[in-house]
Amino acid sequence: VQLQASGGGLVQAGGSLKLSCVISGSRNSINDMNWYRQAPGKQRELVAALNTDGGSTDYADSVKGRFTISTTDIKHRLYLQMNTLKPEDTGVYYCHVQDRWSETYWGRGTLVTVSS
Repeated sequence: VQLQASGGGLVQAGGSLKLSCVISGSRNSINDMNWYRQAPGKQRELVAALNTDGGSTDYADSVKGRFTISTTDIKHRLYLQMNTLKPEDTGVYYCHVQDRWSETYWGRGTLVTVSS
């Protein structure tokens, strides 16, 4: 499984961005699809999660109500719609998936910078 994230950039506080992650390889085995971010000087944190079996989603408290994770029916793309962005949302965003055998895969990351 290979992942390639895109869509990052510079945006003013209050603005929106939509991140996209193209997924190739054995997509049918993927169970969990996630977005992580790593802010400067901080540890990588889970931002949004989606379980493909039931379609349930979960979000970090800091982004609830502002971010939405979604995927296409065939798991070809993973999205993260980010609204009402804040400077503290700045960081490198990574897409991540885990398959039914608990193998995990990471994309390279895309930089999001939110100016105040």
